[in-house]
Amino acid sequence: MGEQLNMPRIQNKEALVSNAETELTAKARTVVLEAFEAALTTANPKAIVEAQVVLNRDYLEIGEKRINLKKFKRIFVVGGGKASGSMAEALENILSNRISEGVINVPYGNIARTRRIELHEAGHPTPDEAGLTGAKKILSLVQLADKDDLVICLISGGGSSLMPLPREGITLSEKREVNKLLLKSGATIDEINTVRKHISDFKGGWLAKHASPTSVINLVLSDVVGDPLDSIASGPTVPDSTTFEDAVEILRGYNLWQAIPHSVQQLLIDGKNGLIKETPKSDDPAFRRVSSHILGNNRTATTAAHAKLQSSGLNSILLTTLLEGEARQVGKIFASFAREIEASGNPRPRPCGIVVGGETTVAVVGKGRGGRNQEIALSAAIEIAGMDGVAVGSMSTDGVDGPTIAAGALADGTTLARSKECGLDAKVALSNNDSYSFFTKLGDRIMTGPTGTNVNDISIIVVM
Repeated sequence: MGEQLNMPRIQNKEALVSNAETELTAKARTVVLEAFEAALTTANPKAIVEAQVVLNRDYLEIGEKRINLKKFKRIFVVGGGKASGSMAEALENILSNRISEGVINVPYGNIARTRRIELHEAGHPTPDEAGLTGAKKILSLVQLADKDDLVICLISGGGSSLMPLPREGITLSEKREVNKLLLKSGATIDEINTVRKHISDFKGGWLAKHASPTSVINLVLSDVVGDPLDSIASGPTVPDSTTFEDAVEILRGYNLWQAIPHSVQQLLIDGKNGLIKETPKSDDPAFRRVSSHILGNNRTATTAAHAKLQSSGLNSILLTTLLEGEARQVGKIFASFAREIEASGNPRPRPCGIVVGGETTVAVVGKGRGGRNQEIALSAAIEIAGMDGVAVGSMSTDGVDGPTIAAGALADGTTLARSKECGLDAKVALSNNDSYSFFTKLGDRIMTGPTGTNVNDISIIVVM
């Protein structure tokens, strides 16, 4: 089982390549897919933890930090996220019987294996009762710890949904409704997590508050653009830089205020008026014994994709790891890169590959299915129609793009013509947010299954 995590693969790679109608386009598709696989392999959380967390006799070494484990009576391991199961497996391999106990909330279908740390399966992206049960277990465990103990918190993307614990007066069902509305609104992950933190008794620094005065070490795999610690999994063990007022303004800004449950409205207004405690801030004593270490992020994966393109003989550029914006607009921009390379050889002559990392958003206005990466590929397909030797691929590193089983999609210069032969209209599909159906019928969904990692999205543009 563990070996599967070390060797992530695009399950339908051969079929994706065979969909090409020319030899040059087949080469472009192959290069894109191989670069994606290199990114996934490098971003494997088990390998990342084992490379960066080292036990040297009685010292735990994390980068330049050395922790004398003899100072602590017990070591507890807690946390949650899509990559946290693999992180826990790696940490157990390192610390073995030094770990007293642990609870990690992981997605259903987790394939990591541990002995001392309980891997508690729960729902994602929709929080469920199992997640609530696991969050309460985690809370009970850190409250059991005292100042002579050590809590190691494993955090990765997806932790917000996997560790739900609504504030008093809000039900899990109401929290789910707010989450659903935000995910469809086009709000950024930072904005979504600002709201989540202020309707939670767990996130936004509250877990650290409950653990105080225990020493806490956060080991983090980031899925948020720019790696803000208080946004990754909604920052359960770090100070929160946002406020109730911010949460209210976000909901009003996306015209969601009237749509959210009245109980949530009341809680946020009471918080804004100072009637409910704010989330813990940087001056709170609870954070004096907390340290955080980002072990991997989007740059980890995109750098590997960039190196793979270079080794494949392409003039490669890693353009940014900070991409944000509306997915369909980003797709048009990616297509413009391809057209510019073909027309002028800028910013690099062909064969050229451009790697972009980050996370876009989709404001859902249609009734179709899809995710931000499939929408990027669909938008790009319209603009690169007729170009030979060009491929644009975009995928989520966790293997799940929006509410679908696809990781993303792959488009080329014949995508539009092929879709017309199948009776599809790309522009209609785009306006209806129905990229999943579109690429399913073409056989151009990128399928990986759950990858066990989560470091944002990667897009690759190749012009051979």
